[in-house]
Amino acid sequence: MLHSTDRYEIAAQEDRCAPRTKIIVPAQMRASGGRAFQTVVHDLSISGFSASAINRMYVGQMCFLTLPGLESQMAEVVWWENSIVGCAFQYLLSPIVYDNIMANHGQRTVFRNI
Repeated sequence: MLHSTDRYEIAAQEDRCAPRTKIIVPAQMRASGGRAFQTVVHDLSISGFSASAINRMYVGQMCFLTLPGLESQMAEVVWWENSIVGCAFQYLLSPIVYDNIMANHGQRTVFRNI
């Protein structure tokens, strides 16, 4: 039997506009109307992310993610399970910004198809 997280990962990979890359980036998150808290981003793409969120977050809730050296990015909660939240950015990250994050916090080398 597949765990619900496994089913989500399988389905979500087929319905994404961009692949997500596993990463560990300390960041700050704030739910709309709430206080900011420290988090860790677990995966990232130009269209969204997943991160730690101890407090319950709800599908459709708006939040703001602040990655090191960047302005806050507005996102919408897509799922929350076992203190992990998955969100879609309101506006896609620039591929240049994404590559810089990967270069500083992810893979040693960033490759982009042109």
